[in-house]
Amino acid sequence: MATLTMPVEEKKKTYEQEALITGAEAIAIACKLANVDVVTAYPIRPYDTVMQYMSQLVADGEMDCEFIVAESENSQFEIVKHASVCGARVFCGSSGIGWMYAMEVLTVTPALRVPMVCLVGNRALDDPGAFGVEHNDALAVRDLGWLLNWVDTAQEALDTALIAYRVAEDRRIFVPLAISCDGAFLTHSQALVKVPAAEQVMQFLPKYDRGDLLLHPDNVISVAPQANEDWVMEIRRQNYAVTERACDVIREVYADFERIFGRKYGNPFFEEYMTEDAEIVLLGMGTLSTPVRVAIRKLREQGKKVGFVRLRWFRPFAGAEIAKCLERFRAIGVIDRDLSLGAPDLSGVVATEVRSAMYTSAKTRPPVLDFICGLGGREVTVPDVGKMTDIVFQAANGKAQPLTQWIGLRG
Repeated sequence: MATLTMPVEEKKKTYEQEALITGAEAIAIACKLANVDVVTAYPIRPYDTVMQYMSQLVADGEMDCEFIVAESENSQFEIVKHASVCGARVFCGSSGIGWMYAMEVLTVTPALRVPMVCLVGNRALDDPGAFGVEHNDALAVRDLGWLLNWVDTAQEALDTALIAYRVAEDRRIFVPLAISCDGAFLTHSQALVKVPAAEQVMQFLPKYDRGDLLLHPDNVISVAPQANEDWVMEIRRQNYAVTERACDVIREVYADFERIFGRKYGNPFFEEYMTEDAEIVLLGMGTLSTPVRVAIRKLREQGKKVGFVRLRWFRPFAGAEIAKCLERFRAIGVIDRDLSLGAPDLSGVVATEVRSAMYTSAKTRPPVLDFICGLGGREVTVPDVGKMTDIVFQAANGKAQPLTQWIGLRG
């Protein structure tokens, strides 16, 4: 159970409290602050801790919402989809194969312009059975119109949940958004988190308003009509237009978040670590940033100029900005906590996207190597990072390397 404590020295006009909470609890508290109207739940690890903590908030009278325990993940997402169309701010989530069981609903939600916010507690897809983190579950919707974000701390989880509602519910966007938290590494790990006051959140996050898209007897509209060749292309083009303007909306929201809450995230789409004088760089998503940063500090002590870039937003993929960042390095190593069987160069999902961005937007094209690593919840260790760094340096020095390599295999 989270415990809120006021800072010892409270600054004037500071409304925040500190809480020792997990990443999952941070998401639940954000939903409480956002005044979410309808929450659906169905237990699957590691997402289930969000549901458990939120149910406790409701039971204790700290959160006022309709908390509905569904009979399956598919029903869970169906309920919030329809509630959102009727004007309710909603939340749900899942993990691994639970997320996949809801795929029918996940597919239709973007075209229906339903700005639901969900959590994916990243987990490996069965079989074989595994509770450990992989990113393929959330990445399964990458081409369907969902916005996708990866966080790496409980603080970022809470902040991003508030940002997610503001972005998704912007009438220029109006599509669903999934926040990805690495299973166990973030969903179950506690950290001190600054929890804003409701007054700050109210200033940042307006009420959910569907306007003329509200499903109501007094507003006769059609939801999910059969369109076929008459209008399907036009509907698809409307969703495409969302992706064209999503980056601008996200920048606006982050700027407003900084103004109101005082926390600065810099570039919304990715963050850089020790890249100023780096010769090579590693790139990845989620909580692998922790061992990578530790390893980079050790490598720096050895005189090896290596940096790290952590992606926050995978959809939209800010290709031009990412390419501009990466083109200045001699070589790039992408760490994929996923796999894309049969992809170009047999690489993972992130590496394939990075190479595409570099091809179309970069002035120079340094080698981009891919490392499949940390699948099934396996640790990405400091020695693993050292090995990947050595390989990338060899590529930077002109020695040909396999474009895709698996790191940390046993035997």
